[in-house]
Amino acid sequence: MITRYVIYFLLLLCPFLNAQEGIVQDIKIQGTKRTKPSFVKNLVELREGMVLDSTLLEKDMTRLKRLPSISHAYYQVFPAVGGNYSVTYGIEENFTLIPFANLFSSANDDFAFRVGLQEFNLFGRNITLGGFYQYDIFNSYGLSFRAPYLFSNKFGLALNYNSFTTQEPVFFDNDTADYRYNNEGFEVLGLYEVNFKNRLELGISFFTEDYDYLFGATSPGVPQELSVDKHLFKLIYNFDNVNYHYQYLSGFKSSLNLQYVGSTDNNLPDFWIGFNDFSYYHRVGEKGNWASRLRLGLASNVDTPFAPFTVDNNLNIRGVGNTIDRGTGAIVINTEYRHTLIDKDWFVLQSNVFIDGGSWRNPGGDFGDFSDNQNIRIYPGAGLRFMHKRIFNAIFRIDYGYGITKDGDRGIVFGIGQYF
Repeated sequence: MITRYVIYFLLLLCPFLNAQEGIVQDIKIQGTKRTKPSFVKNLVELREGMVLDSTLLEKDMTRLKRLPSISHAYYQVFPAVGGNYSVTYGIEENFTLIPFANLFSSANDDFAFRVGLQEFNLFGRNITLGGFYQYDIFNSYGLSFRAPYLFSNKFGLALNYNSFTTQEPVFFDNDTADYRYNNEGFEVLGLYEVNFKNRLELGISFFTEDYDYLFGATSPGVPQELSVDKHLFKLIYNFDNVNYHYQYLSGFKSSLNLQYVGSTDNNLPDFWIGFNDFSYYHRVGEKGNWASRLRLGLASNVDTPFAPFTVDNNLNIRGVGNTIDRGTGAIVINTEYRHTLIDKDWFVLQSNVFIDGGSWRNPGGDFGDFSDNQNIRIYPGAGLRFMHKRIFNAIFRIDYGYGITKDGDRGIVFGIGQYF
């Protein structure tokens, strides 16, 4: 009988308890200098009139710390009249007008660099506008515009124009020739944020590829000059569940890139290509971070000297050299341990030891190529990271890789930003 009365009492009390739930009365943004407070309020999920939810607060913090313009974010909750709450989002901003440079060399005296300038917070709305110049024997340049929240807090747009010119090795009949390669084109992408962790990009590009023979072996079946108009359809799916705390990362993310390339010349036939990067980060103690990336990629298995996957210093294997091989499939693993040596108010010095390894499928080959000693490359190495905690992506890296597999090379790779 007593139990029944208790239940009746709780049922009568429930409406009163619900009425006492803490409601967010107002949201304030503090600490912003260039970022528009209205942009931040539109981006976060918490809204005035909602029930206060600590899970939502933490999700908003992670979302804000992923923005290029923000180095750190935190929240404060204060009591307000009527049992409600006032929420303040604190923002520590990055400096976002950033010059950048990538330099890379190897033991055979290859040398290339890329320099540029990017603004990551144009108009205070996290719009990126940038351009670059690259020297890799020849001159290249490009312009990019990326506004992920241009139309709403879910829809955006990206535009890219590039003119790449490099000296590319072409492999055929167990021999090699070098060509002057140029790729000039324009790309437009629609950007959509499905939810907090999932994003989609869908777009098309039109470009022209030119190959001009320079020196090396020749073959009747391999043209010495090519100029081909192409079009490309692209789908990118990103899953991001990584937590950021200054230089420390923890969690998992995945990036799937699918492309179909149409051509107007049978020497460079139509093909599809797809690859997925799986990245995992784990905190080790107070100053350590273990980071790993696995790339799996396949393309149409056309027996062509112009295969799409390359083995390159600046893309996948540190120390291997600049575009030393090509394939129609790729398996690449990068793993490294990062340890913070110095951590001051604005400056961080970080060391790392790494192992980069990978294998490729030969054009027209089979999956057995991945286990062929001729295609496997393993490069351990070490490096340093010099970081500025108040400037977005201000990480200057130096890595030295040494090949321990057959015909292994060695070299230094410089760059801006973590390798992955």
